[in-house]
Amino acid sequence: MLAALGFATIAIFLIAIMTKRVSVLVALVLIPVVFGLLAGAGPDLGKMMLDGIVKVAPVGVMIIFAVLYFGLMLDVGLFEPMISALLRLAKGDPVKVALATAVLTMAVALDGDGATTFLITVSAMLPLYQRLGMDRLMLSGIVCLGAGVMNILPWGGPTVRAMAALKADASVVFNPVVPAMVAGICWVLFVAFMLGRRERRRLGVADLRQPASVGAAATPASLLNQGGGVEEAGKRTAPGNPMLFWFNAALTVALVVGLLMGLLPLPILFVLAFSVALLVNYPRWEDQQKHLVSHASSVVTVSTMIFAAGIFTGVLTGTKMIEAMASATVSVIPEAAAGYLPLIVAVASMPLSLVFTPDAFYFGVMPVLAQAAGSLGLDPVVIGRASILGQMTTGFPLSPLTASTFILIGLSGVTLGDHQRFIFPWAFGTTLVMTAVAFATGALSS
Repeated sequence: MLAALGFATIAIFLIAIMTKRVSVLVALVLIPVVFGLLAGAGPDLGKMMLDGIVKVAPVGVMIIFAVLYFGLMLDVGLFEPMISALLRLAKGDPVKVALATAVLTMAVALDGDGATTFLITVSAMLPLYQRLGMDRLMLSGIVCLGAGVMNILPWGGPTVRAMAALKADASVVFNPVVPAMVAGICWVLFVAFMLGRRERRRLGVADLRQPASVGAAATPASLLNQGGGVEEAGKRTAPGNPMLFWFNAALTVALVVGLLMGLLPLPILFVLAFSVALLVNYPRWEDQQKHLVSHASSVVTVSTMIFAAGIFTGVLTGTKMIEAMASATVSVIPEAAAGYLPLIVAVASMPLSLVFTPDAFYFGVMPVLAQAAGSLGLDPVVIGRASILGQMTTGFPLSPLTASTFILIGLSGVTLGDHQRFIFPWAFGTTLVMTAVAFATGALSS
């Protein structure tokens, strides 16, 4: 019963947002509440929802101040030299921009944190996409693919969980899938090339000798408004002191270094950096207030989605729907297919990111599958390798169960349903390519 309710919750949620029947916020809150009541949660439902909110609170705080910080830096023109340099290198060619997006994403993703990757990469590339008129779904999609492949790294969340659950180290879980990961990286570059070529056919190669209009480069903050309105940079109050450029650049470099090294918790780093940047760039109280108000709607839009996502996962976890779905998933595997279990897990791993949180899968589903593999004479570690080929790796930037997904779509200014429809086939293709290479190299056999 609980498993059926859980799968129904996920299915109705996906249908609702992909058909745009209701907003993501409404779907994230009301759908799990209805099914939570059907599951008999009753008076405990409120506590489950609050527990879910508490778990995503640090991410919510981080994205609020990250949007404010990068919005401020874009307002004062910090990224204009970089945008101009990228435009010169890309020579107005969407193919080169798409490839640059993939390379930058995978480089930043070496730190193993999806939220940081999205914050840095999208903030850097979005103005360039806007300047050239490129589709923002391409930006969110390519970043999704690049971050997903790199999330297989041993210090990434899924692989760490797999190693912990199996009590194995990286040499036996991660090392055998390195060729598959390399194939995944090549696939991401191929997809970026194909998507870029599609945009080149639509837009052509821009003539960079023509000056860009004042409002050509939209800020991530303005694009967070799902209504699509882009506020012109010229309408905002920004300081005119060019000497502040070097201060802002040094502060941003220090922030990025702090993020990558984990010097302080991510939310605290953004709170401190934004407070300093606001004071230095807008010394007057009135200007500080104007800046905050200009980004208020953007902050509300993305932060409410993150807290609503906390309610969604809180109800599914608190009602034990997640556990019931895990048991049901394991029970439907026929005995005749047991010998192909690693291959089945690998192929299904990416779509399962839409159903299971990483903790639920790696500490609930995967150990049972590993035990089943062991009873068939297979090495249980093979199930771990199969799992990391897609479950919350290539799949995490599309899953409504991870808060970082909402950071990606929020900063890119796209809706979750559009993002999923656009990039899901390519993301699933990534898993299939890596699965094929892992199978060919023996990573999915004992």
